[in-house]
Amino acid sequence: MSMLDLQTLKDTPLTREPFEFVIVKNFIREQALADLMADFPDPGKPGSVPLLQVHGGAAFRQFVQDLEGPDFRAAVEKKFGIDLSGRPTMMTVRGQCRETDGKIHTDSKTKLVTVLIYMNPPWDSEGGRLRLLGSPHLEDAVAEVPPEAGTMLIFRRSDNSWHGHYPFQGRRRALQMNWVTDQSVVDRELKRHSFSSLLKTLNPFRQRAGEKDAAYRLSAAPVVR
Repeated sequence: MSMLDLQTLKDTPLTREPFEFVIVKNFIREQALADLMADFPDPGKPGSVPLLQVHGGAAFRQFVQDLEGPDFRAAVEKKFGIDLSGRPTMMTVRGQCRETDGKIHTDSKTKLVTVLIYMNPPWDSEGGRLRLLGSPHLEDAVAEVPPEAGTMLIFRRSDNSWHGHYPFQGRRRALQMNWVTDQSVVDRELKRHSFSSLLKTLNPFRQRAGEKDAAYRLSAAPVVR
């Protein structure tokens, strides 16, 4: 049996304004959730890490297989009225959040649909809750997604699909899946992540400097965080 409760996805209404999205609670079947949380991989570093660079347990591998299956794709296609046949997927995982993460953005035009599935205990912090926005300002939230286990967000990328969150530092586990325009996007992202990991291995101080630069850019940005 699939870990995914596709009926709950089908029954949850699609929000169309200011952009198309759906938030589904309890998307992972209750009997599978504990095993999946135990098997969820630890990337060992902050930031998004490609699926090929992490190792999860059997439950996690089944989870990925279900997400890449035709039934989930068909459910997303029907919900958003989009044809994803022939579109490759790209998956990354996150285990740690930095204070500099969560900057407001819309996703690149190469991403057609974004899926975020969270794997955390009940979330008490104000920071780290993804906000879907009507404009590039965190105060203009139309919805907020606590990153709690089994909660899924799907949205269709557009020029105004603004989202971000207030700062949080600590453990924040999530899987991100994207349907993208073509295979070159996947290849480019894998190459970029591999090169970044190599640089950090050769020069561990580079990551610290990069985080300081990111913090400076954030503090200098006109967008209110």
